Amino acid sequence: MNSPVAVPVIPVVKAPDTAEVLARATPMAAGERQEIIDRIKRMLREQDAVLVAHYYVHEDLQILAEETGGVVSDSLDMARFGHEHPATTLIVAGVRFMGETAKILNPEKRVLTVALEAECSLDLECPADRFVPFCDAHPDCTVVVYSNTSAEVKARADWVVTSGIAVQLARHLKEQGERILWAPDRHLGSYIQRVTGADMVLWPGACVVHEAFKAQALAALKEKHPEAAVLAHPESPAAILELADVVGSTTQLINAARQLPHPSMIVATDNGIFHKMKQAAPGKLLIEAPTAGAGATCRSCAHCPWMAMNDLRGLARVLERGENEVRLDEEVRVRALRATSRMLEFSRSIRPSAGTGSSTA
Repeated sequence: MNSPVAVPVIPVVKAPDTAEVLARATPMAAGERQEIIDRIKRMLREQDAVLVAHYYVHEDLQILAEETGGVVSDSLDMARFGHEHPATTLIVAGVRFMGETAKILNPEKRVLTVALEAECSLDLECPADRFVPFCDAHPDCTVVVYSNTSAEVKARADWVVTSGIAVQLARHLKEQGERILWAPDRHLGSYIQRVTGADMVLWPGACVVHEAFKAQALAALKEKHPEAAVLAHPESPAAILELADVVGSTTQLINAARQLPHPSMIVATDNGIFHKMKQAAPGKLLIEAPTAGAGATCRSCAHCPWMAMNDLRGLARVLERGENEVRLDEEVRVRALRATSRMLEFSRSIRPSAGTGSSTA
């Protein structure tokens, strides 16, 4: 259904090596760890701050967020929670676009990020100075961008969307007779196009974590574990999704692990999700989908190097010094707010997902 279009040239993104990021962290003694946690809890109370953490950050931060009245979730619920919570300071444990989204929705609040240098390959591969002209060249398209984008890119969009509601939105726009320009993840865009039949122009970006999963190695792992269900995030390549029993957002995959009868799960998304997945499905064997194999170029090895930059010491430092505050140009923020608010409104208007994503089995 796609018309021939010029494929944009995207920047070459060299992701840090996850193992090297983790190796830079000085080991923490039990006494020091507890002292830092106690200090963070005190500062959160004193500064009227709440911690909003993504599923992919270290379990220490996930536990701390929930113990202090914050949230651990996907990017959609992180945005919703931060917008609705009365705290005057939001601390975002995730990557840069998540902090920007929090600021877009909450200009009156102080928004701090645990790791200001934590980027996202999808964001970096879709710079506004290349994306805006591409949109201008397709004036017949409704511009839909994944939440993994900068404020400047969101400012050019008609809609912002997360993986949890992307399929429903594409179906809605198709029913309206609209053609979609989708950015930045080509694998997620292709998946949406396949399951909805929507007419879509795709930006050619990809996630460094999900693109590293290898289908041939996954097929071999399935043979070794025939009792296991394969759970895959739709940012993964099509060959991975074809082997999956369930394709869904992070929240949907956690729900699938709990609801499916299988005793084992092969999980094709960032392994940071295992903390919540173990809580949801205690007693089930969780297995990382392989990133090795013929032609493997893994640097992330199933864990985002930028998510790995979030840690307890960084959180304590941010609270002590007021560092890493997210600031946006007000004109950009206001323009980005329109598309971002539409995401929240649309998510409220649709029935909640059944929780297991899309079955491909």
